[in-house]
Amino acid sequence: MIIISACLLGIKCRYDGKRLRRRIKLYGEKVIPVCPEQLGGLSTPRPKAIINEKGRAVSEKGEDLTRNFLIGAREVLKITKMFGAKKAYLKSNSPSCGASGITAQKLKKVGIKVIWVD
Repeated sequence: MIIISACLLGIKCRYDGKRLRRRIKLYGEKVIPVCPEQLGGLSTPRPKAIINEKGRAVSEKGEDLTRNFLIGAREVLKITKMFGAKKAYLKSNSPSCGASGITAQKLKKVGIKVIWVD
């Protein structure tokens, strides 16, 4: 089982509500699509967010979304453990899933192999 950012499969869960033009295709793999931001209670579409210099998730409107991001990361971690996933394909440059993203860091911390996809 592999965890994958739902947006990489073409699911409309990105902050802007759009589909990615380039989607990943995995053959012969059982995948579990997740969107940490939606699992954390954020809507789609939603304001774009970044991880600031203090490690907080902040929307472009200045709203602190860290709590939502942490909830989503914990839910992804629960799903990962529930299905025994050892690998995750995550969307690069995402405040949740990118290299410095909250979810990615939590997965790496427990030994999940994370592969970032543009």
